[in-house]
Amino acid sequence: MGRCPGAHVRVFTALPAVSPTGVGSPHRPGSRPLATHGRLGVSLETGTPDILRVTDSVLPSALARARGGAFYLHGDDLFRKEAAVRALIANHLDPATKDFNLDPLRGTDVDAETLASVLATPPMMAEWRCVVLREVEGLASGKHAREALMKVVASPPPGLALIMSGTVPQGSRAKFYKELAKTAQSLEFPEFSEADVPGWIMDRAREVHSVEFEIAAAQALGAAIGTNLGVLSQELEKLAGFVGDAAVVTVADVEAAGTKLPTQDRWRWFDMVGDRKFRDAVEGLGILMGQGESGVSLVIGLSTQFLRLGVASEGGSRELEGVLPPHQKWLAKRIGSQAKRWPRRELEAALDGLLRADRLLKASPHTDHHFVEEWLLALMARAELA
Repeated sequence: MGRCPGAHVRVFTALPAVSPTGVGSPHRPGSRPLATHGRLGVSLETGTPDILRVTDSVLPSALARARGGAFYLHGDDLFRKEAAVRALIANHLDPATKDFNLDPLRGTDVDAETLASVLATPPMMAEWRCVVLREVEGLASGKHAREALMKVVASPPPGLALIMSGTVPQGSRAKFYKELAKTAQSLEFPEFSEADVPGWIMDRAREVHSVEFEIAAAQALGAAIGTNLGVLSQELEKLAGFVGDAAVVTVADVEAAGTKLPTQDRWRWFDMVGDRKFRDAVEGLGILMGQGESGVSLVIGLSTQFLRLGVASEGGSRELEGVLPPHQKWLAKRIGSQAKRWPRRELEAALDGLLRADRLLKASPHTDHHFVEEWLLALMARAELA
């Protein structure tokens, strides 16, 4: 999940990869926050990050105002990264002289001599000139080209906007990438998380197409398409044309436009559990598993859901909204409403049960379905006894 600049939330847990920005808790004297229950601990740090982390294609205000110099855009999300490249170009070049002052290069193709020559060329009939260097990782192994690039990054000539875009190879420890991030104005675009998708759909539909999305429709479309923002943006464009002047896109619209929707999507299933509709959740679990969901993935999602319920239970919807990532803040009201139905002891028992299920999923020969269903049935039995 994305993080808001200036607020880093870290989760230390035995559960695998629980979303770091999904938790946080007020601390009441004499009580232990639910979000630090057992072995699940949370700390909230404040400060200015060395590398801004963005969650959509809009540039942070500081970078949107920046003119000239070296920019380094990196991370696994190609869609948002390329959108940022286009935004930086638009911020620097006038359409009338753009053709004279835009040089696109690729690090996998360019040699040191050509790179040095292009970077030294001044603007023509304009204030700025943009050199866009995609696949900058292609220069990591070439000493001369790398040195020529870093010399300009460290001291860009007047009139140059050097926009570098790349993806750090997995497991790489090359100093080149760290130097770029430290010296240039750097933005990271981490891989988009599934939890961010519905909010991104609703935001983009409103901002780009002036169309509102029902929450259920955004969840259904996200469940059908996944985290590929390029494909999602194409689907949104198609849907905007399909609904025409209609005020709101519904699930029926998404389906009528030709998108094959899952019978049960994970987000609505998490809400079933949060709403304590345990029998419906048990029935929906079989459908989810039949669609290819894994027990580990569901336990991760449930862990995030219950940690958030704990935050809302202790601090209310406003406290939860303060620690949610930008594309997930809309969840605060919904989870806050669910939290009112959960006694503290049942939240603690649910988290303990998830930790147990996680361990068993990794060590037992039984099916994933068995352990998640066992956890659900234990919640149901506890609720009936209460």
